[in-house]
Amino acid sequence: MKSESNTLAFSAFMALLIGCAGIVATLASNSQAILLDGLFNLIYFSVALVTIKVSKLASRPDSESYPFGYSYFESLVNLCKGLLILGVSIFALVDAIAALLTGGREISAGLAVIYAFFATCACSLTAWVMHRSQRHVRSPLVSADKLNWVVNSVISAAVLAAFCLVMLFEQLGWYAVLPYVDSVLVIAVVVLCLGVPVRMASQALQELLNKTPEEAVAVPVRQAVARGLADIDTVEVRVRMVRPGRLLYVIVHVVLPDASEVSVATQDSLRARVDEEVRRYHSPVVCDVVFTSNTRWAAPSCGLLVETQSSSKLEKL
Repeated sequence: MKSESNTLAFSAFMALLIGCAGIVATLASNSQAILLDGLFNLIYFSVALVTIKVSKLASRPDSESYPFGYSYFESLVNLCKGLLILGVSIFALVDAIAALLTGGREISAGLAVIYAFFATCACSLTAWVMHRSQRHVRSPLVSADKLNWVVNSVISAAVLAAFCLVMLFEQLGWYAVLPYVDSVLVIAVVVLCLGVPVRMASQALQELLNKTPEEAVAVPVRQAVARGLADIDTVEVRVRMVRPGRLLYVIVHVVLPDASEVSVATQDSLRARVDEEVRRYHSPVVCDVVFTSNTRWAAPSCGLLVETQSSSKLEKL
């Protein structure tokens, strides 16, 4: 799939299909592991509908209502995804522990194996499609979906293996162990995969809080800025950047010597050069380059110093 909207729509359809199959299989097999998988996919389907809408918003230019664009909606959606998956996982973990303490639960292994095989194949196919689509689509929404489907494939494969073990235990006559297999499986899956929603939510929260991107992104951008400004004499260059969703926003404060006579035309030429250098490493990007001869305007407390001094004068009066 070569478009973001089609890729996300396919992901939503597969989540709905597997979720409905999981709920039906749960009613027939009494397996909480299958219920966890079904609820996970139904919740993901509901979020996927919002994701499709956000993907269309993120490609729009800024507006009067949203002067910095709509990219923050992508981070917000990924945060919600992570928190929803985390909530379902914790619920399943608590329920599985309670079942263990009360003697476990009986399940119908035959139907469970059929569902687990179907879910493993469906999730693997979706993960593969998402991976292939990334050749044509660069989107944090698609990347988050791909990660979800990879994890979902691993979970479904683990469920399939466990239910095959249940059938083996039945053949061996180990009936005392059977009621506990489902609950132990849920606990193991949740513990092993709990880090995925935590990392997803953590990264999205950092983006919403305007944290500087990871060094793998920040370092090449700073080097690109330095190359763009290599032909002029500077006192100081401060580079600040945030990355909400797919958009990288870079603001560069260039402090020039007091005696510098850099014309407006030269400044515009330097802005274009810096923008070109940065775009070699990341796109889409918004790159603002500000020239000044006063370090106050480039300092971390830019603007705050003036307010503080004015407030102090007013207090004295």
